Amino acid sequence: MASGSASTWRTTEMSAARPARTQLRVGRLVKAHGLKGALKLELYTDDPDGRFVPGAVFTLQVPESSPWHGKSVTVREFKWMNSHPVVFIDGIDDRDGAESIVRAILWLDQEETDAAPEEDAWYDHQLVGLDVVRDGAVIGRVTQVDHLPSQDLLSVKLGDGREVLVPFVKAIVPEVDVAAGRLVVTPPAGLFEELPADEAPVAEAASEAPDDADEG
Repeated sequence: MASGSASTWRTTEMSAARPARTQLRVGRLVKAHGLKGALKLELYTDDPDGRFVPGAVFTLQVPESSPWHGKSVTVREFKWMNSHPVVFIDGIDDRDGAESIVRAILWLDQEETDAAPEEDAWYDHQLVGLDVVRDGAVIGRVTQVDHLPSQDLLSVKLGDGREVLVPFVKAIVPEVDVAAGRLVVTPPAGLFEELPADEAPVAEAASEAPDDADEG
């Protein structure tokens, strides 16, 4: 997880097709590495060496147009190369094969009865329905969690009926209290209300979490 005030919380997502299981989002394939099919990873887990063991199977989140849509992959090898996490996948043996799966998000099936999510991570169903609190007052409720490659977004229904997408980053959502049924927001100007015409919106700049995984 990235550090700093804009660091991203993590979520897991219920599998609609298999209600007895959950899916934990553990990584994203960032870029091809070398000529033998290796792929650099952006990690969404605090235990990569435990998650990416040989034989581990992941389902893929990719566009419907991708040849990998609806498929799963199996880890052949995981290693650290120059401090970067790198994974080898069964059936991908060259750079072209690796390029075909770049940007895929990896989800790991996990039993509901398994250990609780990692620190600073929640299942989608734990977040949906939470009251959204701003300056001590409830202003709305979380209705949905959307997963994007860069970060997650909370869909919040406000008291006036409007739906607002809130980046799920610590700078904007500093506190999540599932037991109390609420989360606290400290939104930048313009996220929940329109700014005067002479003020420039800053929501977009404030909401973007750093993504350094593609560099180097």
